Amino acid sequence: MVADSPAPVVRQLRLVVEAADHEAAVAFFRDALGLPEEAAFSGEGDARVVILDAGRATLEIANPAQKRLIDEVEVGRQVAPRIRVAFEVDDAEATTARLVAAGASEIAPPTRTPWQSLNSRLDAPADLHITIFQELVTPDEGAR
Repeated sequence: MVADSPAPVVRQLRLVVEAADHEAAVAFFRDALGLPEEAAFSGEGDARVVILDAGRATLEIANPAQKRLIDEVEVGRQVAPRIRVAFEVDDAEATTARLVAAGASEIAPPTRTPWQSLNSRLDAPADLHITIFQELVTPDEGAR
């Protein structure tokens, strides 16, 4: 970065997902996962979008070796497509059970990772491969 130029400011990350079964995807992510609805818009030709608040966003960029490592730790084999969406929750086991009951397919149950989180893998509506994770230690505890 050039020292004299101001740092770019990104105010929000929005992941836009096309869902053939819009109602089922909204019900899953809004109602079952619990993402609050921020806005909804409709237009000509039955065009619809619902914007859900997913909390703080990060963009995690992994090389192929790291992606393989994460799959191996969380699932035991290669399963994730190029894009996987991860949601931090307070209770990974209860959330995983709730999402499976709401229609997700469990790929791997909640598993303790070497980075001290409890992670499950699911195939969710809108053809999304997702991770549900619960941090088991606070950032302060992990730094010790």
